[in-house]
Amino acid sequence: MFGLIPKEEKFFPMFHEMTKNIVAGSIVLKEMLDNFSDPLASQHAIKEIEHKGDLQTHEIIRTLNKSFITPFDREDIYSLASSLDDIIDAIDTLAQHIIIYHIDKITPEAKELGFIILKACQTVEKAVAMLDNKPQHIFEYCVEINSLEGEADRVRADAISRLFDEEKDPIFLIKWKAIY
Repeated sequence: MFGLIPKEEKFFPMFHEMTKNIVAGSIVLKEMLDNFSDPLASQHAIKEIEHKGDLQTHEIIRTLNKSFITPFDREDIYSLASSLDDIIDAIDTLAQHIIIYHIDKITPEAKELGFIILKACQTVEKAVAMLDNKPQHIFEYCVEINSLEGEADRVRADAISRLFDEEKDPIFLIKWKAIY
């Protein structure tokens, strides 16, 4: 009986759109950190992208609630949608902190982290693209994402260590520790 009822295949394109949105947000973040010519405009652009991500997440959940048969477990679809939304939320939070804390100069470590974030988001996009036709390749992308996370952790730890070693202005230290 279940073979006669088609699985809901809309999820794969919806996830692909979410990851495209995440990459768009990470590109704006990287440009914000690299150029820093108009951080407020960049933050507003990221906020719009984040809002689009929220709408995409809600659409996936609505579709999930209306679907009888899904391509994989409902809990996994919900978890993936939530996790992808968390990525763009984190990018938005970082951009907001740069504005809220009145950052006037970007550190080299922040620029490096921006590059790593972009690479990680692009890798997430590649992994999610494999869900519908080549799931066996997803593990390779997971390894790459894990490696990028380790690299980001190292850059963050070095940046915070340098802050405590070299920075004399406690306000500057507090701001950047929160951003990292």
